[in-house]
Amino acid sequence: EVQLVESGGGLVQAGGSLRLSCAASGFTLDEYAIGWFRQAPGKEREGVSCISSRDDTTGYVMSVKDRFTISGDKAKNTVYLQMNSLKPEDTAVYYCAAGDYCSVVSLETAYGMHYWGKGTLVTVPS
Repeated sequence: EVQLVESGGGLVQAGGSLRLSCAASGFTLDEYAIGWFRQAPGKEREGVSCISSRDDTTGYVMSVKDRFTISGDKAKNTVYLQMNSLKPEDTAVYYCAAGDYCSVVSLETAYGMHYWGKGTLVTVPS
């Protein structure tokens, strides 16, 4: 059974850092790409970052580029999202998803994402 479990969310002041984890089971990181998505209150879900171990690809949306870093640990079958210089507009529930691609399309539309975690809340007060 495929399962994704996010952790690491919390309350952090603006300018601070958090590291989110996405622990995967039922598949390996070589089989699926992993994407991070977020949904802020009253807003649509948006893609944040993705990683594919199969073709050594990473991707970021412009709003987080140079602040967030995605990485994978195959031994732990876990993907991390290191978030630095956090801003109030980063406040959202963050979800990880497993799918076929790490691409601009997969981040913009979640195309090819088959499995989703339940999310972890990140709050950055203004």
